Amino acid sequence: MFETRPDRDAEVVLLGRSNVGKSTLMREITGHDFTTGGKPGVTRSPNHYDWASESFVVTDLPGFGFMSGVEDERREAIKTDIVQYVEENAEKILAGVVVLDGKAAVDIIDRHTTEDEIPHTVELYHFLRELGIPPVLAVNKMDKVDDRDERLNDIADRFGLVPPWEQWRDTVAPITAKTGDITALNEAVRVHLEDAKRDDLKKFF
Repeated sequence: MFETRPDRDAEVVLLGRSNVGKSTLMREITGHDFTTGGKPGVTRSPNHYDWASESFVVTDLPGFGFMSGVEDERREAIKTDIVQYVEENAEKILAGVVVLDGKAAVDIIDRHTTEDEIPHTVELYHFLRELGIPPVLAVNKMDKVDDRDERLNDIADRFGLVPPWEQWRDTVAPITAKTGDITALNEAVRVHLEDAKRDDLKKFF
């Protein structure tokens, strides 16, 4: 399923639950249209976009979580594929962008947090850190959020980042992909590209 990756030395990946706006964000980053839709789980295989001039690729990985008409077994297989993809390409991934729905993220995380269960989005964030991949939380759909700073503080807290969120601007990036407002994400990703000594790739963000 994930064997379509172009042979590139550097990569930024987009990850997250279904229907959080990853494909729309991918379009904003690349200027290239990809399949998007209102139905959760439209993206079932990775979308890659690479530039001929640089050995660099941006990848939109399939969404996980609820998908209309998709069996549980298939959903679990997609999660496994995502984890394996990230593990196999960890040395080349310069940033892992975890896309969240700013309005729904806190409720979803709290609903799936129990003594025995860690929400998959939170688990994925820490998984990236364990692999040495800088995670960026792209908090999308902020145009629908009224209590902006309070919401961003709550999201930071759920991922183990002590509020206020403003001190984590290289990790927490409020955006509205649909309107092209992704400046905070671009700035966060550039920080990690600088850290990786890949200033040549900053022009893409």
